[in-house]
Amino acid sequence: MKAVFLDKDGTLIEDVPYNIDPDRIRLCAGALEAVQMLAAADYQIFIITNQSGIARGYFPESALINVEKHLRQLLATAGVSLASFYYCPHHPQGVITEFAIDCDCRKPNPGLLKKAAKEHSIKLDRSWMIGDILNDIEAGNIAGCRTILIDNGNENEWQISRSRLPNFIVNNLREAAAVIMASDRSPPQKKHPYS
Repeated sequence: MKAVFLDKDGTLIEDVPYNIDPDRIRLCAGALEAVQMLAAADYQIFIITNQSGIARGYFPESALINVEKHLRQLLATAGVSLASFYYCPHHPQGVITEFAIDCDCRKPNPGLLKKAAKEHSIKLDRSWMIGDILNDIEAGNIAGCRTILIDNGNENEWQISRSRLPNFIVNNLREAAAVIMASDRSPPQKKHPYS
């Protein structure tokens, strides 16, 4: 089994910080077309997201139930089934004691991707991580995925290291899906063509 792991905010949906209101969730331009292309190529679609608003006390963990439900409905309108929704509720500087920890699931750590791979029999070396910041890329690279950065202006630190180098940089999720389709038709390449 192969998968595409999508960051949520700024990658699949428009980035509205700490939003849990389904009425304010909007898919990024071209996102439905992109997930249709990926699903048609037999990729399972996963959402992998940091949700530090839980640790920070901005909203309860239970609020993500309606967010996930709404995202599933949005994708279903394109005939795409969301394989699963994984989130990290932690932040070491949080105010909710049980979530104010260092963990292995908060990106750039790869814990959520590894958990998804184990629970769904995913081959990480045949899978992709797509995100709009380098923490997403680092998580994917450490997990063993190929990675695509959507350069939409959300990455503002640009702390570069070998583990944070994406395989590809694109402008949006539709372009990312096109890269994946083209890569599927091409012979395998080195992990980082410029390394």
